[in-house]
Amino acid sequence: MEEPGQLKRALIDATAGALSGAISRTVTSPLDVIKIRFQVQLEPTTQWALLRKDVYGPSKYTGMLQATKDIFREEGLRGFWRGNVPALLMVMPYTSIQFTVLHKLKTLASGSSKSGDHIHLSPYLSYVSGALAGCAATIGSYPFDLLRTILASQGEPKVYPSMRSAFVDIIETRGFQGLYAGLTPTLVEIVPYAGLQFGTYDTFKRWTMAWNHYRSSDGSRTDYTLSSFQLFLCGLAAGTSAKAVCHPLDVVKKRYQVKFQPFSTE
Repeated sequence: MEEPGQLKRALIDATAGALSGAISRTVTSPLDVIKIRFQVQLEPTTQWALLRKDVYGPSKYTGMLQATKDIFREEGLRGFWRGNVPALLMVMPYTSIQFTVLHKLKTLASGSSKSGDHIHLSPYLSYVSGALAGCAATIGSYPFDLLRTILASQGEPKVYPSMRSAFVDIIETRGFQGLYAGLTPTLVEIVPYAGLQFGTYDTFKRWTMAWNHYRSSDGSRTDYTLSSFQLFLCGLAAGTSAKAVCHPLDVVKKRYQVKFQPFSTE
């Protein structure tokens, strides 16, 4: 059984993760909106493909700078935060569920509720724990992810002026199951993504701890706690690696999410 102190720590970690996720989501919303616009655009953006006008129609967005200018001109500054409300409603339960389930799975795998003991899990168990935690978090928060993608992907004129109008239309036209449109490709994406993210994060932490041990002047030292900067670098490297590998699956997911919407070009 977990100690009360460990349960409290898990709750604190989940809450901190949810708040930090909400802040980072708000700050990076403009980049996320631009990314989604490119992901759901069927026309290519590469110059060689654009020259083949007999095959491809004109592309609305052809580059990051051009997309930024067009969104600002057509939608104003608020356009860069389109879909941010459902994104915040998604990221808070997603992060909370993810960290809570991850902590529970690692506790079961390691036989200890202490976070310090979880670092010694095998890479395989770290990957599996991360993948399962990502699946649980995705299922628990998916309707908000769908609404976020729909609102962020539509340009002008808007089909859905608000999250409520999009929610009502989906329920009326497609039923409750419509809120989970695209869940299958999302789970196909999140399994390798979450597994890589948390698995490589633990791996990078172990490597950094070994480096700290190597650099230590006292070979008998057993406390090789990572600095905040080292943790940041491990998280950055793990997140970047996972996103780079799984980005094609994210594009497929976004296409499925907007496939049956009124503004879809498919």
